[in-house]
Amino acid sequence: QVQLVESGGGLVQPGGSLRLSCAASGIIFGINTMGWYRQAPGKQRELVAVITNGGNGGNPNYAPFVKGRFTISRDNAKNTVTLQMNNLKPEDTAVYYCNYKEYYTLNEYWGQGTQVTVSS
Repeated sequence: QVQLVESGGGLVQPGGSLRLSCAASGIIFGINTMGWYRQAPGKQRELVAVITNGGNGGNPNYAPFVKGRFTISRDNAKNTVTLQMNNLKPEDTAVYYCNYKEYYTLNEYWGQGTQVTVSS
């Protein structure tokens, strides 16, 4: 079992910045990815950014709509992942969920979600 605890989020004006953090605990081993998904009202949950615990900087993968604005990073020693969100837009408003997925077993875990609201 893996537990995910998120922090960050809140209300910010358009063009502002927020940082989301997620800490994983429990049985963590092998190749895995950590990252963020989001779900806006009336829409399906969608990938925002994910990163592995492997080499080459973790091969971060971003959704096209956040490239150049969001940066994902992780600390493998602490099992934490951070999403730095800059130049936020009203359409970024959603509940953001931390995700952990094991590469070989495909076991997947979710955080409780944190609200991000971009509004003037």
